[in-house]
Amino acid sequence: MSGHSKWATTKRKKAVIDGKKSKAFTKVVKEIAVAVKEGGGTDPEGNARLRLAIANAKGVNMPKENIERAINKAADKNAANLMETTYEGYGPNGIAIFLECTTDNINRTVSNVRTAFTKYGGALGTKGSLEFIFVKKGVFTVAAGIPIAIGVDEEEFTLELIDGGAEEVEKEDEVFIIYTSFEDFGRMQKKLDQMGITPENAQLQRIPITTKTLGLEASKKIFKLIEHFEEDEDVQNVYHNLEMTDELVKEL
Repeated sequence: MSGHSKWATTKRKKAVIDGKKSKAFTKVVKEIAVAVKEGGGTDPEGNARLRLAIANAKGVNMPKENIERAINKAADKNAANLMETTYEGYGPNGIAIFLECTTDNINRTVSNVRTAFTKYGGALGTKGSLEFIFVKKGVFTVAAGIPIAIGVDEEEFTLELIDGGAEEVEKEDEVFIIYTSFEDFGRMQKKLDQMGITPENAQLQRIPITTKTLGLEASKKIFKLIEHFEEDEDVQNVYHNLEMTDELVKEL
């Protein structure tokens, strides 16, 4: 799991450095829209999915008025009909790549995804072809200063998280990354609420069961494809099984 967490941390830093706030906002607005349509209305108290989307919006510092505007727009009967879909494929050197998308035009999205895989020396696969490589986990990102803020040391903090269903807790620079099973995602949400903690991000993510190590130059080619997908507004999340070596993290 360490390779994945390094990638998550690298993405977090890179987003700040590159100033990709507008991209983050676009993705969160889509999360909110789907949550309103699929999760049961505009009241976050009765819509757990919307509650999570709002928390993630706050995690990327989206202003309150923007969040409220996104909720109201999603509730409009004339709002775009967004659909969630996934795509799986292989990049160069057999690196597995799994995409989660939210789109109002499936034909456009699949065409863009297929073109990108081909352009960068990969190939779009069939649905389910990568199920054996990834497992769905709850992943929560919490600021490193939280234990001090709530008056506990890191050991006690970790024990509290384990009590809430954490399978693994890693400290990566400025954050704690908390992993739970798919089934314990909601349990951890409740535990953090009880502790008075608002995570910077909380998601169900696809974690690679095994990773593949490549040389630096080959890895950088993979990242060109990954970054291409990250720039696509229809793509919400990109997962891969490239091992994030210290050398690669430093280079990035």
